[in-house]
Amino acid sequence: MPVLLSSCGSIRSAAHSQFCQAGLGFCYSSRARTSSARNPFAETPRVTDRFDPVVRIEVVRADPSLALPAYAREGDAGLDLAAALAVTLPPGGRQLVPTGLHVAIPDGYAGLVLPRSGLALRAGVTVLNAPGLIDSGYRGEIGVLLVNHGTEAVTIGRGERIAQLVIQPVARASLVEVRELGESRRGTGGFGSTGV
Repeated sequence: MPVLLSSCGSIRSAAHSQFCQAGLGFCYSSRARTSSARNPFAETPRVTDRFDPVVRIEVVRADPSLALPAYAREGDAGLDLAAALAVTLPPGGRQLVPTGLHVAIPDGYAGLVLPRSGLALRAGVTVLNAPGLIDSGYRGEIGVLLVNHGTEAVTIGRGERIAQLVIQPVARASLVEVRELGESRRGTGGFGSTGV
């Protein structure tokens, strides 16, 4: 059962992972599954809480000789994922490339597997199902589904960086069936509704 809180500042336990957007009046705690909504215009928004800056993730390497995923630079959002095996992708070809990694993403978070822009620019190779989704309950090996959009075969070497892993807080939805939806400025405008 949801618990209504008076403000985002009401969730303060450092031990609980949390996601808070004070400007939008929304808070989410992965352990307590609590949320609150308030009128963002009723008072000046204060950003007093933020999601945990560091999330502890347990990882098992099938091959210890492969480096652990790492951030290339301070402030980067994605951990670089590397290929555990060498593969060759023909033009138009796709292949699930193993990373040799098993992770335990905490409840309330998910992993998104995203392309590396350099690999896409240089070789036309990208992640086919981007973003690939790793749920918190998944304990199998992380595989990256690569596709070669280029005109030449591309060989990916063992240990070569092939994708990025971004860890994101996620909210749990509770669907409520209603007779009709409330009106919005956009309405039913879909593809191309803002012009092409």
